[in-house]
Amino acid sequence: MLWSPVTWVLLHITITHHKQLGANTESFISTHESLCDGTIMNLRKGISPVIATVIIVAVALAIAIAVVGWIMGIWGAVAGGTELLRIYPDSYINADGNYIVLHIKNEGGATATIYKIEVSGLDSVSSLTTGTTEITTTGGLSSVIISAGSEIYICGHISGAKAGAIYTVKIYTTSGNVYTAQIQAK
Repeated sequence: MLWSPVTWVLLHITITHHKQLGANTESFISTHESLCDGTIMNLRKGISPVIATVIIVAVALAIAIAVVGWIMGIWGAVAGGTELLRIYPDSYINADGNYIVLHIKNEGGATATIYKIEVSGLDSVSSLTTGTTEITTTGGLSSVIISAGSEIYICGHISGAKAGAIYTVKIYTTSGNVYTAQIQAK
């Protein structure tokens, strides 16, 4: 009879254990030779198929919850929150007055800092007013800070807009997000 090396190792370990207990090794070998039939002896039992299925389902469920939480941003909100800007549809560009009015609300859990506003096909927004504070810069915008839950109107100087045209406005924040909206010039 041919035995694999693993079978020999298992048999040797078992015989050694039986010798330590004072058992008769010859009767042990003859008994196990008839049961072995050239295959590896099954000295251990595996886990029940029902338990294995329960473990697999539990692990799959835990992974699914983690992925959904990551996609939905739940973990970011729990860990301190993120910004989430909404640009309302009452935002507009006044073509005659050369200015843009953006109605924005931060619906996220963290403060948003806007550092750049672009309008496709037009010059960059060069000066801003939020409420009663005018922010004028040369060559770029100063930061506009919107705290979590706040709603503001931002007015900025823009030139070259044509009445009736629809422009894409992009708002850039320091956290790396870009918010876009389609705004019509009046």
